[in-house]
Amino acid sequence: MKTKKRVLVPTIVLVLLAAAVAASAPGYHLVNTWKLGGEGGWDYLKVDSEARRLYISRATKVMVIDADSGKTVGEIADTPGVHGVALVAEIGKGFTSNGREDTVSVFDLKTLKTLNKIKVGNRPDAIWYDAATKRVFTFNAGSQDATAIDAAKGEVVGKIPLGGKPEFAASDGKGTVYVNLEDKNQLFALDANKLTVKERWPLPGCDEPSGLAMDQKNRRLFVGCGNKVMPIVDADNGKVLASLPIGEGVDATAFDDQTGLAFASCGEGVLTVVHEDAPDKFSVAQNVKTQKGARTMALDSQTHQVYTVTAQFGPPPAPTQAQPRPRPSVLPDSFVVLVLGK
Repeated sequence: MKTKKRVLVPTIVLVLLAAAVAASAPGYHLVNTWKLGGEGGWDYLKVDSEARRLYISRATKVMVIDADSGKTVGEIADTPGVHGVALVAEIGKGFTSNGREDTVSVFDLKTLKTLNKIKVGNRPDAIWYDAATKRVFTFNAGSQDATAIDAAKGEVVGKIPLGGKPEFAASDGKGTVYVNLEDKNQLFALDANKLTVKERWPLPGCDEPSGLAMDQKNRRLFVGCGNKVMPIVDADNGKVLASLPIGEGVDATAFDDQTGLAFASCGEGVLTVVHEDAPDKFSVAQNVKTQKGARTMALDSQTHQVYTVTAQFGPPPAPTQAQPRPRPSVLPDSFVVLVLGK
């Protein structure tokens, strides 16, 4: 009997611990797959939680679908090399960054019709609306700077030299915009009013930072790095408070201020979910299986669902001098939206 008890007690403890871990996990899983098909690559996604629309950049256009049903609502045409979308509900306008044209398209949020185009820096990539200054910022990979646009007037008001390749951005709602420099492994804090660089912070242990999200209340920044880590950074002094493991091939991150969860969408086919246990304590809560290539995403602040996109891939084309490491080919009509929720 004594021998049996010594075996039984640890078994019960392990079962209880496993149950506790399972109960504490956020419980994200694949709840829907919407097959959209179509041609062209893709980049950033953007959710309009109030209007229930999901914007998906697709090479030369932006697909717009219903965020609840996946049905097509319309498209924003003539956006060559489009990367991102910024929405400004109070003036009824949206903005796209057109990387192959060095322009921003201004479109009507109701009709999706293009109103005009604005010339910006070379190869605009990420685009961000800062509500505090009512300015739209493009982050230009070619000219290594940021262009600031008065959202209401649709006019360029200035540029900020960055000296490196900017990736995604976030803002604190008080006039500071943050941006990753992918080729410098740095994080910049920008004065969105004066259009200057306030701080330059190194990101030790982070290679090729891409995704960036912010907990504005606790002033924490969540950075997605190419070497499979997510540093959490103090937004006031640049100190790295923690660095957690994530999947491989991250592109986007997001933070849900209602649930205290941060997300990293990773191209290996996993969505890493991080929980903010306290302002200075963080833990990996879940790794959700998605699909290979699902490396960019958007968070719906109303439903707390996460949208990510990918496709089926074939063999890569032959290497060339211009593209020594070409990406795998995308199989025709295989593009899908994956909806992840609880």
